[in-house]
Amino acid sequence: MKALRKLVDNIKPTFSKGGKLAFLHSTFDAFETFLFVPDHVTKKGVHVRDSIDLKRTMTIVIIALLPAMLFGMYNTGYQFNLSTGGDMAFWEMFWYGLFKVLPLIVVSYAVGLGVEFAAAQIRGHEVNEGFLVSGMLIPLIMPVDVPLWILALSVIFAVVIGKEVFGGTGMNIWNPALISRAFVFFAYPSQISGDKIWIADLTKGEGVVDGFSGATPLANAAAGQFDSMPSFMDMFLGFIPGSIGETSTLAILIGAAILLFTGIASWKIMISTFAGGLLTGLLLNAVAPGPDSYLAMPAINHIVMGGFAFGAVFMATDPVTGSQTEKGKWIYGFLIGMMAIIIRVFNPGYPEGMMLAILLLNTFAPFIDHFIVQSNIKRRLRRAAVKN
Repeated sequence: MKALRKLVDNIKPTFSKGGKLAFLHSTFDAFETFLFVPDHVTKKGVHVRDSIDLKRTMTIVIIALLPAMLFGMYNTGYQFNLSTGGDMAFWEMFWYGLFKVLPLIVVSYAVGLGVEFAAAQIRGHEVNEGFLVSGMLIPLIMPVDVPLWILALSVIFAVVIGKEVFGGTGMNIWNPALISRAFVFFAYPSQISGDKIWIADLTKGEGVVDGFSGATPLANAAAGQFDSMPSFMDMFLGFIPGSIGETSTLAILIGAAILLFTGIASWKIMISTFAGGLLTGLLLNAVAPGPDSYLAMPAINHIVMGGFAFGAVFMATDPVTGSQTEKGKWIYGFLIGMMAIIIRVFNPGYPEGMMLAILLLNTFAPFIDHFIVQSNIKRRLRRAAVKN
């Protein structure tokens, strides 16, 4: 490590101001800060000192994503084995899924970081670590069979339109990963809807055993095929078709525990999002016209279907695009959970409502915070008013 530090220090003047490669300073700084903790210190003024920084924050989120990612790899192999009637062993299914998912992750990081580096060079700014998490989130919310070129386009769209046009990391108003998924959904809907796209190598249905369906539980529910839905335990554990990282609620909750224990994510947003979804589901159960109606589906099933749990844990808690005030976090999370279920139930053309719900509340998060701040100001002014 000392030798690497010495090497970096020796070549640093070349990339510093006045050096031959000074125009690549942003790129060099990105690699240096990736290898070592930045040595930047405050020179004046009063500052709050903390042991956490953006790099550590991003690292913890990636660690929290690992359970969902690893299970997603296994489930990819499991669903392929199930669809073909094979007898693959555990590790065979995992390795199969690994080789299917890994290219998506590589393309996401290569394209996204390439755009980030280019934008930093053009502006002469430092390269931020924000895409370290987005680069992992984007593949996990995609079908395993999404073409790599479509994934690359969605990443470019997410980084450029979803973040860089607003000024870069910390300035965006929408979650970049969800912008990427929204791009695929509206530009290439056939690549993110249907039964077979969730199962690797089965886009044409070749080799599928009789009676197998690659439909997700949300697709079954939207079509009114409640008898074809998996059991609650299968949906909770994740042995169902779906986006790579969204199927296992158990793995997602392990990640949630990591985020909450380290204080990275807001427990208020998580709890209120789940509460909003459950209460809305219970309300729909109460007004359901009959047992065969989508409204009558048990509310708890909504939590383990689709991307609800993944969105509540990893997307809604984004500190940049979410509500900042403490009371606002409760309102923000509750409305996300409520809107997700309403969109699912009342919009048969789009059974997954979590993406749109979060993007919608991203838009209104500043308004929620403004309302909370103004109400606090008015309350304090009334309390401080002098009575004549």
